[in-house]
Amino acid sequence: MDRQDSPNAMRTAAIVVAAGKGLRTGGAVPKQFVAWRGKPLVRHSVEALAMAGIAPIVIAIPEGWDDIAAASVAGIAGVQFVHGGATRQESVKRALEALAHVAPQTVLIHDAARPVLPRSVIDGLLRALASEPAAIPVLPVVDSMVRGTSGFRAETVARDELYRVQTPQGFDYSAILEAHRRWQGPFDAGDDAQVADAAGMQVTLTAGDEDLRKVTFAADLQEPSMNRPPRTGMGFDVHRLVEGEDLWLCGVKIPHDKGLSGHSDADVAIHALVDALLGAIAAGDIGDHFPPSDPHGKGASSDRFLAHAAQLVAKDGYRIANVDVTIICEAPKIGPHKFVMREALARILGIDLAAVSVKATTTERLGLTGRGEGIAAQAVVTVVPE
Repeated sequence: MDRQDSPNAMRTAAIVVAAGKGLRTGGAVPKQFVAWRGKPLVRHSVEALAMAGIAPIVIAIPEGWDDIAAASVAGIAGVQFVHGGATRQESVKRALEALAHVAPQTVLIHDAARPVLPRSVIDGLLRALASEPAAIPVLPVVDSMVRGTSGFRAETVARDELYRVQTPQGFDYSAILEAHRRWQGPFDAGDDAQVADAAGMQVTLTAGDEDLRKVTFAADLQEPSMNRPPRTGMGFDVHRLVEGEDLWLCGVKIPHDKGLSGHSDADVAIHALVDALLGAIAAGDIGDHFPPSDPHGKGASSDRFLAHAAQLVAKDGYRIANVDVTIICEAPKIGPHKFVMREALARILGIDLAAVSVKATTTERLGLTGRGEGIAAQAVVTVVPE
């Protein structure tokens, strides 16, 4: 549903609370600016709000982090920043005040620490706000609940009326602004629904989502294996055939009157495979790890490049599911060597032979490979979470 399809989105602004230091994740950078799934944590929910057609989006940030914050959401229209206060409630109040010149009808207030923001949650809140002054997404409590005293079970608590509260939370803008201005709680409000409740606002419950989990500790930034998707990488390389060089393909020396020219042993098939593996984990390319300017790579066996890429895949928490290499040349004939090539690649990568495919094709005498001037190779790999 685009903005024009959602009448509420046209008059709804948003606040993203990202003013904490995020010390419990253990890093030097506040967790809201730490990369997660390839983007700063804060960017995920801001993008989701922007895609829903909600603007402006005010982000409350810690002082001294202005440049990092701006870079984290660069390119997203309708974003502005305020410096947060000493408490979450003060940060929200400052952001609400920053929206006074816009005076939206409704506002969604979200925590940056909840990066996965499903569109269904946003739409549910907007529907509720069409007739109610406040709405919050919740999830039912499904486990048995007990109250404990001094480390011992005291009594069972009925779970029928218990819910887990999430953000974003939606409000009539004028009402929640006034509620924050009047807040006199002796403690920091854990969420804006507490502020609304203290002001006498009736808060409607809408459907939350299990994916809308909160990132609190360093371990939360690590994806559980069952939730990490398989990844695919593709690589391509080409080298010139010259006289006076050995021909290495897939880690196997092939009898031929010419060899491939390059800084290392110029094993074009392995080079394509290395790029595919690095691409699958977004770790750059072979030139980033083994630049041609490095004298240690002169004449080096490409086996070590491939072993290095495999180690990086493992370090990233993945294992190689399968590799598929295609060698493109007119000569030599690859067919007689395919099995030993597969064996060599399986040995270097430490995977089963059945997971390694080596194929060959020609370009029907077209182009540099067709004229016998060089050999090209492409590779595709799939890696899966350990």
